[in-house]
Amino acid sequence: MGRNHFKIKLMYYIGYDIGSSSVKASLVEVSTGKSIGVVQEPEQEMHMTSLKNGWAEQNPMDWWTHVCNATKKMLSLYNISSEDIAGIGIAYQMHGLVLVDKEGDLLRDAIIWCDSRAVEIGAKAFKEIGEDVCTENLLNSPANFTASKLKWVQENEPQVYKKAHKFLLPGDYIAFKFTGVLNTTASGLSEGIMWDFKKNKAASWLLDYYGIESSLVPEIVPTFSNQGVLSEEGAAASGLKKGIPVLYRAGDQPNNALSLNVFEPGEIAATGGTSGVVYAVTDNLSVKESTRVNNFAHVNYTAKNPRIGKLLNINGAGIQYRWLKENLNIASYEEMNALAGKIPVGSDGVQIIPFGNGAERMLNNKTLGTHILNLNLNTHNRAHLCRASLEGIAFSFVYGIEILKSDGISVRLIKTGNDNLFRSALFSTTIATLINQKIEIYDTTGATGAARAAGISDGSFKDMNSISSENDHVKTFHPVEEKEAYVQAYHQWKKQLENSLNNL
Repeated sequence: MGRNHFKIKLMYYIGYDIGSSSVKASLVEVSTGKSIGVVQEPEQEMHMTSLKNGWAEQNPMDWWTHVCNATKKMLSLYNISSEDIAGIGIAYQMHGLVLVDKEGDLLRDAIIWCDSRAVEIGAKAFKEIGEDVCTENLLNSPANFTASKLKWVQENEPQVYKKAHKFLLPGDYIAFKFTGVLNTTASGLSEGIMWDFKKNKAASWLLDYYGIESSLVPEIVPTFSNQGVLSEEGAAASGLKKGIPVLYRAGDQPNNALSLNVFEPGEIAATGGTSGVVYAVTDNLSVKESTRVNNFAHVNYTAKNPRIGKLLNINGAGIQYRWLKENLNIASYEEMNALAGKIPVGSDGVQIIPFGNGAERMLNNKTLGTHILNLNLNTHNRAHLCRASLEGIAFSFVYGIEILKSDGISVRLIKTGNDNLFRSALFSTTIATLINQKIEIYDTTGATGAARAAGISDGSFKDMNSISSENDHVKTFHPVEEKEAYVQAYHQWKKQLENSLNNL
């Protein structure tokens, strides 16, 4: 007697990470949360326009084109039908400004995160509205964020502003292209510094100060929710099926934390790329370091259960190590790490203060530059420089974490991806030892996190910790017991840093 064999139909979530360099797309299985694969579009970096010094703009239609191309590439590469896609999650570059008219047509290129044209507008608002009012309600200065960029458009491009129907963040625009629906999230408004945490609504008083109509604010939907379904136009352009829901949307740093399963107070998501990021979750709305730390509504923020992401940026991180690699003509980072490992803790007295990538916000926007100290030409060599560079960057992270601690953060755990400085045992062990907490390394991406977040919204993924641990965990670095040499080296480095800052 024969047997009937039934093939189980697998379903997938698709996630996107809309960066300023590229768009990444990822597929994960609905049944397990397992990542199937990630694709990137375009292969070369996306174009960025800089009409004046300090300006940075991109055409949002380029993002949409690459989203569509990445989607079709993904489905073809893994031989998956659009019928098998259960939902969409979107992560995106933070702080950008997109303006559309009543038909949803673009009015100008997007003013993106690294554009600094609105610095003076935000600084003036912070002073005139009052620092206490801003920090108590916005948890930040308006600074050079989306609200201030919108004010710049109003002042400098009145004809564009007059036609504006809604302002959008980059992820809002991509969701709109999929669904035809204009909406945003509280987390998104908080990253644009337009969310009043005390009143738990858009900060209409800030918009009033700027002379901006509250009608420009899109409808606000929950971060995890059905935010609209694919329209006929969105489906045709992307190659997906009409009716698929967009279930999640968040900025790249909160989404990176989600990707690493960082949701609760005391948990930190860190990144050690060209620049470094320490993103710490807290339930405390008090703000002491608003000039050095940004505060956003985390992806799981609610008024009853507040979860705030405190973001500290370190400009002088991986760029310092890359500069050293190129100028010492060393073949690879692995070779650099091997050289550094031959030198004892403290680099035999050599110190590198790695802030050569412009003004450092965590140093109160001072431009310190890179300092190489105590170099003895008779006894030190390139291995000492490699060790001192890794230690200097690690010490910068520890210094930043001390700032976060002074702002009310208690550290229980650090998690990070597997594609940056934290892959170095020397680097991670140094930080783990000095903060006396383990560091867990995971092999995941922002696009994968966004795809899994669709599963959270859909109710498929209730235990993200298990999914992350089973699929992504690579290794864990623990503090070493003999820490005296680390502590001494850090204190000496910190003393040199503060001496240098005092001499500016």
